[in-house]
Amino acid sequence: EDWENLYHASGGPENLLLLGFKNDALKPLTGKTVAEVAAMRGTSAEDTMIDLVIEDDSRVATAYFMMSEENVRKKIAQPWMAFGSDAESLAPEGVFLKSNPHPRAYGTFARLLGKYVRDEGVIPLPEAIRRLTSFPADNLGLPDRGRLRVGHYADIAIFDPATIRDHATFAEPHQYATGVHHVIVNGVPVLLDGEHTGATPGRFVRKPPPTR
Repeated sequence: EDWENLYHASGGPENLLLLGFKNDALKPLTGKTVAEVAAMRGTSAEDTMIDLVIEDDSRVATAYFMMSEENVRKKIAQPWMAFGSDAESLAPEGVFLKSNPHPRAYGTFARLLGKYVRDEGVIPLPEAIRRLTSFPADNLGLPDRGRLRVGHYADIAIFDPATIRDHATFAEPHQYATGVHHVIVNGVPVLLDGEHTGATPGRFVRKPPPTR
């Protein structure tokens, strides 16, 4: 009762998915649930989790299934709700393929714009864009980002509202979303007609110091 027990909140080991390990010997377990691994090893779910933490030196990546679609829609509809992926930037190649990230790493924004805006109409498209751009920029105190204005940094994503869609799943997370045609970062095109240009104009974004 005194700590956030995600395992208990998820409802059981069948709702705890193993996404990745640093220990190569454990990588075959990627994509399995704790319940499945416990059955394979003949140990309890609790002992299995502790063993995996020890064997992977506390670096096990996991996902807990404890949300409902109804609750997600209710949260999206709240006017104070901004959106973020809570994930690192990845690519379906090289070292990134050694782990199974949460599908939100590839699909968060396309899922919002495709499933919840276009297909289900939870919020209008202009409001969704505001909550992906100017609203979080304002929340973070970034005055020159999040809006198309003269003198602002030109960070622009050009997508087709009719076709944008996420494809990443827990079983196959390394899948780009579709429907995004061009991306401009700090005024420099990095994606043109769906192809990376090779440009890397991104920079560390620092919040301005407080004024006195």
